[in-house]
Amino acid sequence: MDVAPWIWWVTGAVTVVVFAFDLLIVGRRPHEPSMKECTAYLSIYVGMALLFGVGVYLTSGGQYAGEFYAGWLVEYSLSIDNLFIFIIIMSKFAVPRELQQFALMIGIVMALIMRAIFIAVGAAAINQFSWVFYLFGLFLIYTAWKLAKEGGEDEDEYEENKLVLFVEKRFPATKEWHGKKLFAHENGARVITPLFIVILTLGTTDLLFALDSIPAIFGITKEPYLVLTANIFALMGLRQLYFLIGGLLQRLIYLSYGLAFLLAFIGVKLIFHALHENEVPFINGGEHFDYDWLEIPIWLSLAVIIGTLAVTAVWSLLASRRMEQQEQDAATGPRRDWEDG
Repeated sequence: MDVAPWIWWVTGAVTVVVFAFDLLIVGRRPHEPSMKECTAYLSIYVGMALLFGVGVYLTSGGQYAGEFYAGWLVEYSLSIDNLFIFIIIMSKFAVPRELQQFALMIGIVMALIMRAIFIAVGAAAINQFSWVFYLFGLFLIYTAWKLAKEGGEDEDEYEENKLVLFVEKRFPATKEWHGKKLFAHENGARVITPLFIVILTLGTTDLLFALDSIPAIFGITKEPYLVLTANIFALMGLRQLYFLIGGLLQRLIYLSYGLAFLLAFIGVKLIFHALHENEVPFINGGEHFDYDWLEIPIWLSLAVIIGTLAVTAVWSLLASRRMEQQEQDAATGPRRDWEDG
């Protein structure tokens, strides 16, 4: 896929404009977005992603369009799973509902910047060393096994990462909320507010999520431009999705198993690709395996992704309807009071 430099620049500029609009216009007034507002903006972002895929199809063909759609769906599905942790973070820090939208927007912008760095490093690595696909594949299979084993049972056991703990211990902080301010003055001293800690937690937590989401999408497409744009579109609607399906997340009791299957599938796909391109001396004498079936076609990947997500969603919703509240709490963690709002 040949992407001209000006396309990269235009993509970056449009991304900045969209997030700036979301941050400065939509989020200028701290408030809890209504269902209508979330649905409207989420529909716009999803529509933009679908139209972008059509543009890829018209300019570069069906193969790359399929890779974009598959990568976007994978990133979106992983983002939905991440919303469980975001809910726990908001609850842990008792973030006022009217400030949650602003905190999410800043955290998402931070996540996008850090993911862009990850993507650049990952693209450079796979271009120089084909054996990286072995590492990515094995890591995803391990992650899938761990996710399936946990099965969402530890969703309520979030622990602050070391960077957040370091900041909390080393810098003077206040427990008082000061609106959208990240810093405030108390007793003549400059202190960080709880909102600063929350945003730092959201951003760094998403960076940890990128450790499996970035290798996963490289298992779908090797094109850095498609990897980046799929991540951009997945993050664009994440804030609206947080408010729109907060209660619905409680009913997606088998989401972890569906995502575990997807990560395992992509991990195997990466290992197959590594074998097909093998250059590791102690594997097959450094020669690649010349079997066409080792390269799983994008149409099959897309079918597996859509099918898995559909089956997982339907299976979860049907099963949750037959469960008592106590059983749902055991599967996905206890329902939080803010979800009733």
